[in-house]
Amino acid sequence: MVKNFEALVSLCDEELRHREYLGSYYARLISCWEKIQTWLAEQNLTEFSEEVGNKYLEEIYGTHLLPLKSSVEIREVFRAVRMLISYQKYGEFEFRSPSVEYTFDGTIGKLAFNYLEFCRMELGNAKKTLDNKRLYLYDFSKYMDDATMTFTDLSIEIIEEFFKYKNYSLASRHNGSQIIRHFLQHVYDEKESEKDCSVFVLKDNYRKDRNLPTTYEEQEIRDMIGSVERASAIGKRDYLVLLLATEYGWRAKDITRFRFSQIDWDKNVIRFDQHKTDVPVEFPLLSSIGNAIIDYLKHGRPKTDACEVIVSHLSSNRGASLSPPTIHSIVTKYLRRAGVKGWSKKKHGPHAMRHSLATNLLKKNVALPIISTVMGHQRTETTNVYISVDYDKLKACALPMPPLRSSLYSGEVSYGRI
Repeated sequence: MVKNFEALVSLCDEELRHREYLGSYYARLISCWEKIQTWLAEQNLTEFSEEVGNKYLEEIYGTHLLPLKSSVEIREVFRAVRMLISYQKYGEFEFRSPSVEYTFDGTIGKLAFNYLEFCRMELGNAKKTLDNKRLYLYDFSKYMDDATMTFTDLSIEIIEEFFKYKNYSLASRHNGSQIIRHFLQHVYDEKESEKDCSVFVLKDNYRKDRNLPTTYEEQEIRDMIGSVERASAIGKRDYLVLLLATEYGWRAKDITRFRFSQIDWDKNVIRFDQHKTDVPVEFPLLSSIGNAIIDYLKHGRPKTDACEVIVSHLSSNRGASLSPPTIHSIVTKYLRRAGVKGWSKKKHGPHAMRHSLATNLLKKNVALPIISTVMGHQRTETTNVYISVDYDKLKACALPMPPLRSSLYSGEVSYGRI
């Protein structure tokens, strides 16, 4: 862990340049770090840590947690500090600055904490799933404890009032309902509640696929891949990342977990279990992918014992595996460099490339079961959402308007007085 402040800033500066941060925003981050350095000098400090960063924020703003509805200037200061903290701890910038610390107090809070431990130990929930559950259970338990309510007070009206108070989006309400319902069922099963309060959490008919997926045209994807400068080591790595995202439609986590053991060079296939679903998938080792892997291994990949194929090139964690946000940054970097029209107003990560692959395959009349196999979907129905963005196919399904034969519309009927 790098503790010297100047050395830490130098590493973060290198990461910002690699991600091609916009000039004005980059300059403001550097300015924030310079102010922190001045404050450190006043405190006779040369080393930085999370405790020091939090103290700096508390001295200026009275809190180290991002205030709700704060100005852009304040958000950028908190972001600058959190960048230093997260990079020092994990070698990566966190996705967003935290606005709350999830501490479970009170009777219901402690039961929520125990439930999360049950999900971790007994159900084997992944960290991402636990983090999602923690968010909603913290909101729910805090709401109940602040109102000094117990399970005996719960009703449909109380649950609805909670959702109204939190003002969740439709998707968040759907996810929160499922989590809170299962939590209340668990509390009843463990005899911590005399009645099954899960029945008070009403079900909804929300569909997560009601929104059209973000897609890019084949030419836009070719322009993006063509914008990579493949002479450099980082360029070779980024080129391979983009190919895996666009040719195979891999998710960010599957790209970061791509290992040598998953490649069968003799049979020219790649096999692995998807991180999200644990569903085993097999891909033919395309010549473009195989050549990109070989080129990267021979002329780009840092010397490391890591079992992952694609690794970091930064001096702070050189040779270590990448994180999913870095994959997102790589895709964004080359969409911007290629000048793809409207990219900043659309989703622009590896998942958008995944959607684009499915949609473009559909446009080429590839059957849905085959697309499902490529995408690693467990059910063909999951792939049906991509039909909604194939406008040419939808137009072919339209029925012609039948001729109007009613005398009412032909003007043959005259109306008299009654």
